[in-house]
Amino acid sequence: MAHIIVVGNEKGGSGKSTTSMHVSTALARMGHRVGTMDLDLRQQSLGRYIENRHAFCAKKGLALAIPAYVNLPDIAPEDVPQGTNINDHRLALAVQSLEPESDFILIDCPGSHTRLSQMAHAMADTLITPLNDSFVDFDLLARTRPEDGSILGPSVYSEMVWSARQTRAQAGLPPIDWIVTRNRLGSQQMHNKRKVGEALGKLSKRIGFRVAPGFSERVIFRELFPRGLTLLDLRDTGTDRLNLSNIAARQEVRDLIKTLNLPGVTVKF
Repeated sequence: MAHIIVVGNEKGGSGKSTTSMHVSTALARMGHRVGTMDLDLRQQSLGRYIENRHAFCAKKGLALAIPAYVNLPDIAPEDVPQGTNINDHRLALAVQSLEPESDFILIDCPGSHTRLSQMAHAMADTLITPLNDSFVDFDLLARTRPEDGSILGPSVYSEMVWSARQTRAQAGLPPIDWIVTRNRLGSQQMHNKRKVGEALGKLSKRIGFRVAPGFSERVIFRELFPRGLTLLDLRDTGTDRLNLSNIAARQEVRDLIKTLNLPGVTVKF
């Protein structure tokens, strides 16, 4: 069976699609068979990313590794098994279509709570939750006391992950390996960075996730989107010399893939 990677939280703008594209492309470039889908049915940033990648490669005559991509199938209500939610059935069919040809299936979730996102989390063998390095995003994971920052309890997203873990346990599936990545870590604001880091460290032990460095705020991520490229593709597209920012960003991708510790994956870039 394919190893399912879900990238999600319930807040937009945290870097989910950037993370999804770099993780799926990195795995494809290392020779793994990768299938993807985007459950943000309105914006579909990951789907657009891969569409742009196909178009750029065709225009330039390049043979870059491209993850497979499928949309959720359209299903007539009368074709849904009795007692089954139509979106559950659509997601299951999409996964089934990718699984025979995939070592990994990556699912990019929307920045909101939906039935599809909830079901995808229950499918996750590995869950990546990108988080902007601020207490605004931290509030998605836990409620804190304003006076001293102490943790009062899990928040809405953590409760959804807990529900997904229970669903998997009842089905006899292995537990979710949950990784929270700290995106947009600033070189300044060291006090805030330290406080967020301490809070994440305490919460990780309480509700069971691993903390990993994510991606810094870099213009290059936005510049590459129209061509469907990642930092790993630059040399293949004629960029002979990488600047220091690009090299650092490439190392961030490498560090994330290593931290994920995915089955059968040896980092080679």
